[in-house]
Amino acid sequence: MPLCDTRVAAVLVRLDRNPFHHGTLGAVRSLGRAGVPVHVVTGSPAGPVAHSRYVRRCHPHPAGGGTAGVRRALARVADALAGAPAVLLPLDDATAVALDELRREADGPARRFLLPEQPRGLTALVADKAALAATCRRLGVPHPRTLAPADAREAGAMAALLGLPVVAKWSRPWLLPPGSGLRSTVLARSVRQVRDLHARAAEAGSPLLLQRYLPASRDGDWFFHAYCDGAGACGVAATGRKVRSWPDGAGLTAVGVWAPNPAVERLARGLVAALGYRGVADLDFRRDPGTGAYHLLDFNPRPGAQFRLFSDARGLDVVRALHLDLTGRPVPDLARSYGRRFAVENYAALSVLASPRRRSRAYGPPGGLETAWYAADDPAPARAMARAWAAHLVSRAWAVPRSRRGAAASRAPVPPRPPAPAPEARTDPAPSTRR
Repeated sequence: MPLCDTRVAAVLVRLDRNPFHHGTLGAVRSLGRAGVPVHVVTGSPAGPVAHSRYVRRCHPHPAGGGTAGVRRALARVADALAGAPAVLLPLDDATAVALDELRREADGPARRFLLPEQPRGLTALVADKAALAATCRRLGVPHPRTLAPADAREAGAMAALLGLPVVAKWSRPWLLPPGSGLRSTVLARSVRQVRDLHARAAEAGSPLLLQRYLPASRDGDWFFHAYCDGAGACGVAATGRKVRSWPDGAGLTAVGVWAPNPAVERLARGLVAALGYRGVADLDFRRDPGTGAYHLLDFNPRPGAQFRLFSDARGLDVVRALHLDLTGRPVPDLARSYGRRFAVENYAALSVLASPRRRSRAYGPPGGLETAWYAADDPAPARAMARAWAAHLVSRAWAVPRSRRGAAASRAPVPPRPPAPAPEARTDPAPSTRR
């Protein structure tokens, strides 16, 4: 196994403010264990990931977000690195799309980092749900039928045509404004719900799409992760099966297993080759119970949160392959480890509570288990996550009865409340450079 060039740092960037993004921690550990200095630009600089012993430095989240925010953040990080080279890794779609735009700027800060040579505009094309559906039609890749209504009335008619329930999703979910309450994808069960969602299209920032719903089936959800080098070779690639998810039956992978699926791998490799895709990719598939065909649901132009499932005995995974390739080191092929499992402790617990019965059959002999948060060599993030997760669950549980009490109280006279004290000025220090 070639050693990583530890003179070249890695900068992980994520605009999403979710503090429980375990994929970020996986990338930190993968590179940090190889001796690579890891810098993190994240929406939750005080979150559990920041407690990892492998984080060299946390940098402030870009103010304002979007391409302009990423540009400012990269300029600050480049200055902090004093011109030293660094590999740049986006960990959400918003960042991946922004970096694709910034790399075209002749004198932009992205030019000071190492990135795969991606075909122009391809990142946005695969991340945009409408463009992806059109691309699948053009290339003959199975994809659930997807329609784009022009108005609320047409949305209702299209929902009835596709059949309820119907999947309602925003074409460019990374544009959803924080705090709007809008979710990237909703399983709509009524025409009224679809019309209400369409009415918020201007607020969402992108068109509403309606997609035929493929019901969950036993062993029907699969994913493909790969790193494609500058020549288009994908020697580090594998398929895995979603054993448990959260939300149950339709959400992110809570428990996954490394398992072979030649049909999914053939579809995925054919698509990335046809597009000329370069870099890390995460593709999600679901089998149509009626036809047995696997349909592409999503193409994420960055590591999937569960990418550490596909780590071989040498520690090679798609993130480490990226660093090896961009620093001129040879990238060996991934050694298959079928039966290896990956579990996200907090989401797996919720999935079991929601559906105790196993949704998929076991695959072969156990091939080891990696947990997303706990690691013997890096236990602090798991402790921080447990504290933050408990506080999160308590706040969610408290919000329901509070809202009910509020609704009841709104029907009765409300006594005047004293004015709230003025907030104290904050003098929080900048993120530390510890570790």
